[in-house]
Amino acid sequence: MNDTSTNDYKIAAVDRALLVLEALADKPGQGVTSLSKSLGLTKSIVFRLLQTLEDRGFVFRDPEHAVYSLGYRIGVLGERVGRDGSLLFAARPVMDTLRDRTSENVNLVVREGLRSLVLATRAGHHSIRLFAQAGRNGPLHAGGGSLCLLAYCDESVINAVLANPLEAFTPYTITDPEKLLQTLNRIRANGHNIATNDLDDGAFSVAAPIVGANGEVIAAISVAGAMVRFDEERRGTYIRAAMDAAAEISSKLSLHRTETAALPAAS
Repeated sequence: MNDTSTNDYKIAAVDRALLVLEALADKPGQGVTSLSKSLGLTKSIVFRLLQTLEDRGFVFRDPEHAVYSLGYRIGVLGERVGRDGSLLFAARPVMDTLRDRTSENVNLVVREGLRSLVLATRAGHHSIRLFAQAGRNGPLHAGGGSLCLLAYCDESVINAVLANPLEAFTPYTITDPEKLLQTLNRIRANGHNIATNDLDDGAFSVAAPIVGANGEVIAAISVAGAMVRFDEERRGTYIRAAMDAAAEISSKLSLHRTETAALPAAS
């Protein structure tokens, strides 16, 4: 099969509709003429696309000025992004508070198969900053948030990770399966994880698990930064701050509980 075969599956109208939505996201309040010029499409095509999107609530037309902006349906879909439909919505203000409380970088991490994914970040206030970009994939056996997630995974996921060679990213990465299992047991016992130099040399990460409405760990939130700032006093402060943040997000995600969501029992 040649490299261009995937183009056969592209639906031009859908692709153009998405271009319109992206253009309105970048610059709300555009009319048919403006969109036509910026997208290189005819006015007729742009008008029909806008009409369809407006009918479905994805764009809104200002009748007085004949310009368009993103509609309410975009907000509805946005609210459904994330695990249990509300993770990002619940986590954003807590991430801001955690960043301001510690002045360090804050990461929200989820699991995708046998990899971790940085879902959102907040950059710290220090001039020397080490932080992951949102959208970054990583291993599950290294890193504060990643190891925290792995500790609460089903046994089948842990076994799948152990079935493959554990890649060393620094001299401090855990590459011995038995040592990794011991580390996961310790994380579950402590309710948090501290990782130093194991994924990025010269960096630390203090992470705590977030429990979803189904009672399972669905994400981890971490405080991360440069090792030169990670002294004993900050260590304790960051553990408390990360665990407080994780508990607050877990509580927001809980459907029927007003108390702090409890972590799953260690397996």
